Amino acid sequence: MASHRRPKQPSRARVSVFTMTAAAAVALTAQSAHADPQTSKKSVKEKVDKLYEDAEAATEKYNGAKEKQTKLSKEVENLQDSVARGQGQLNKMRDQLGSVATAQYRTGGIDPSLQLFLSSDPDNYLDKASAMDQLSTKQASALKKIQAKQRTLAQQRKEASGKLKDLSSTRAELGRKKKEIQGKLSEAQSLLNSLTAKEKAKLAEQQKRSDRASSERADLGDVKAGSGRAAAALAAAKGKIGSPYVWGATGPSSFDCSGLTSWAYQQAGVSLPRTSQAQANAGTRISSQSALKPGDLVLFYGDLHHIGLYAGNGQVLHAPKPGASVRFEAMGNMPFQFGVRV
Repeated sequence: MASHRRPKQPSRARVSVFTMTAAAAVALTAQSAHADPQTSKKSVKEKVDKLYEDAEAATEKYNGAKEKQTKLSKEVENLQDSVARGQGQLNKMRDQLGSVATAQYRTGGIDPSLQLFLSSDPDNYLDKASAMDQLSTKQASALKKIQAKQRTLAQQRKEASGKLKDLSSTRAELGRKKKEIQGKLSEAQSLLNSLTAKEKAKLAEQQKRSDRASSERADLGDVKAGSGRAAAALAAAKGKIGSPYVWGATGPSSFDCSGLTSWAYQQAGVSLPRTSQAQANAGTRISSQSALKPGDLVLFYGDLHHIGLYAGNGQVLHAPKPGASVRFEAMGNMPFQFGVRV
């Protein structure tokens, strides 16, 4: 027979233990929730630095798209000018052939083959070899020139149309990259704004110390540059110490990382590509850091989104990030990939 006894009620002691445990859990949860913001505050600088790094990577992609846009715009402009000139030449050639037809009419009628050409597509007409026998040598030569000019113009129009589509796509990419960069910088600023006044002052002082150490000139050793142009580029970059980092800037008063290196080498009479990734192929690759010489390009991070100039004694001269100025910095502060001797 089944038992119908009532279950035993928990003792007051057990209830108290349960109550205390639950209370402790609530207290720990509340404490954790309260501690998270504090932990977050401590990691603001790391998060901001990561956002700045992401923004710089996006900046190099933006720079590449902008360079492509400039190149495409010039190519489209040249093609359109060429088409316009070619159309003028074609019209003139047609007018000259029209004058021949007029003269023939006045002297007894237009050659049937010429009449046919003037009233239809010469490409189709000239494909009929028998018709060429009905034309004079001079007329046949004129028609061939017109046909060749028409084909050239058609090809140039097609090429211009393709480049215009590519240009439109590149402009859209520019807009996306610009929005991405601004979003990263805005997020970083929001994080910085979440700091207390004391914390902000501490970060600002750290930044000033970094810039001040650079302005006092780090010990660069006495190793000679790899070439005269490398020495000239490094000297030009040294003259820009203290200039602010601005994304997309190529000098002379502000720079991003590849903007500084391309500007510096331009002062030495050397034209470098715009982006860090493209500059990575601008000379002889130097894999060992110990083999670097002053003025060599030095690249950092796996995607090569940061570049500077080797200054000597393990120091790089570069435009580091938003909020910082052109300065010297220890190579060990970033993941070095390789150098390039221009």
